[in-house]
Amino acid sequence: MAYVEGRVVYDADSHVMELSGWIEPFADAATARHLRPLYLGAAGFLADRAVAEAEARRVAGGVAVAERDPHELLQAKGWSAIGAFDPEERAQVLDSMGFAAQFVFPTFAGTQFAGRDLDLLYGGTDALNRAIAAFCAGDQRMLAVGVVPWGDPQRTVLAARRALDAGCQALQFPSELPKGAVSPTHRLHHELWAMLEERNVPALTHIGGNGNPVPRGYHDNGIEVTDFLGGGENVRSKDFLAIHQRSEVFWGAMVLDGILERFPGLRGGAIEEGALWVPSWLIRLDVAIRGFSRTESTLRELPMRPSEYVHRQLRFTPFPNEPVDWLIRSSSDDLYLFSSDYPHPEGTKDPVARFESTMGDVSEATRERFYSLNFADLYRGTVPV
Repeated sequence: MAYVEGRVVYDADSHVMELSGWIEPFADAATARHLRPLYLGAAGFLADRAVAEAEARRVAGGVAVAERDPHELLQAKGWSAIGAFDPEERAQVLDSMGFAAQFVFPTFAGTQFAGRDLDLLYGGTDALNRAIAAFCAGDQRMLAVGVVPWGDPQRTVLAARRALDAGCQALQFPSELPKGAVSPTHRLHHELWAMLEERNVPALTHIGGNGNPVPRGYHDNGIEVTDFLGGGENVRSKDFLAIHQRSEVFWGAMVLDGILERFPGLRGGAIEEGALWVPSWLIRLDVAIRGFSRTESTLRELPMRPSEYVHRQLRFTPFPNEPVDWLIRSSSDDLYLFSSDYPHPEGTKDPVARFESTMGDVSEATRERFYSLNFADLYRGTVPV
């Protein structure tokens, strides 16, 4: 028996848990020499122990996934989870979960090349995108999410093209801009958005792609806390308050600067950044037109209300503890997506049950939107599986 039965479910968020040496075989020689060691954040001894166990499991030949209760598979998290780093195991996990498809994001590999060295940045980007595409290549249900940085607009579009040619089915963009970078809406990036529109590939933002959501000083409060991984650099309560803020500006700029008008086939999603902010943001976007159209010509030229572009082209994943029924009542049912975050701990040990507990008496048609149809809209109705 699968975890999900009798319903089509697309999972908008899952991850590979990288092991040391994961991207190095996919890097060119010049890049490989400068890649930094894999950085696991402040997960402490828990991460070290989990990585050691994961590597031992790989050497031992994996596990028999089919013999495991699907609910049992959801209990272990991080590198200890089945299929966390082994693509054959992950395919079996999808069988057990019953998911029709899932986005697969990297977790820590970007730390090996992020920074101001553009040669390393773009070389590492290519290596990561080849690695994630290879991880997903054996099962069409695993939709590889490549990463593309901001920096040199020409190199950014080339990196995006190489990621798609390698097999990535979606691209993640940072919502935080590095110093000196032009806006994602600048005409220098129009070629990028045109390519994604033409190839029917969604643009995504994701937690962790926007720098520290809260100034570090707010965590220096004399109170000892840990995060889900046992360290202190993952999501904590005050981070939760601000996770969405840079993506709110990113997607707001894409709307107000006319990118979604210029590229009506472009689709986008804010993944693992919560959704409680979305209903008020829709109102704020429309208010911005009334407040600033006199001095900003682009706003006057938009033929639709900003919120209408959001409904047409953008989607969002609530956290499992957010009230989905309230979100729908406060906006509509065409905006929100199911996500498991497998095998990260934020996804909980029973994501379907957690979401169902917040849905109240929403209709079956609305549930179908949440679990599958809104995800399909990211591909204009044709999910590549």
